[in-house]
Amino acid sequence: MKLFNIDKPVIGMVHVNALPGTPKYSGSVKSIIEKAKSEAQLYFSLGIDALMIENMHDVPYLNKKVGPEITSIMSIVLYEIKKSVELPCGIQILAGANKEALAAAHSAGGDFIRAEGFVFSHIADEGLMNSDAGELLRFRKQIGAENILIFTDIKKKHSSHAITSDISIVDTAKAAEFFLSDGVIITGSSTGEKPELSEIIEIKEKINLPVIAGSGITAENIKEYYNYCDAFIIGSYFKKEGKWFNELDHDRISNLINSVPSPGKL
Repeated sequence: MKLFNIDKPVIGMVHVNALPGTPKYSGSVKSIIEKAKSEAQLYFSLGIDALMIENMHDVPYLNKKVGPEITSIMSIVLYEIKKSVELPCGIQILAGANKEALAAAHSAGGDFIRAEGFVFSHIADEGLMNSDAGELLRFRKQIGAENILIFTDIKKKHSSHAITSDISIVDTAKAAEFFLSDGVIITGSSTGEKPELSEIIEIKEKINLPVIAGSGITAENIKEYYNYCDAFIIGSYFKKEGKWFNELDHDRISNLINSVPSPGKL
């Protein structure tokens, strides 16, 4: 993938600590920023190809929008990480706050966002999440952020897709491509659950976009997915005991990096 200057990049997740105004906020913005930077530097030292920040600890999430207190701090975190490591960096702001993520990426010099609810409506933990591709891409154009790629979840985890049950994941991927997604993300049913390889293979055959594995990739299974995915977003596996809310585990990161076939430079 050209953005990453490497074939099949591994993207490490930085789960930013709970932010101001959310139930788990501990009261120290400075410590949030410093912890995120230290995780980014650890990833960088161990050979991760790219990073993405996410406000995973802000449970329960709002639906499709967050306040300026969230967007501003996520922008600062991303900016500070970009200064401290020479890696492509992206951002996701939960839940489905895609315009806010794009604005944060643009102001912080980020490279990509992860967007949920891009095409077709679904029922998420947070309620009904409607699609926003048209609005989001117009916003990207308006603010001059067309250099920022938008990778889009389809049939995403932690969601019911009953209202689109007559639309296959392949047709959903085709719709995302038609609506100008820069790449589709395929996940399992929940955080840490691996996606269906058969779905990835079928989607890869039907669209001309990067196909990204967005959950459940481990040192033990990455070779199984390697030939069919263009990138891997990994969070839970890199944490102690494989739990997303724990600290990063040096050995787990090293094990996965060492399990990846030698990447080809573009």
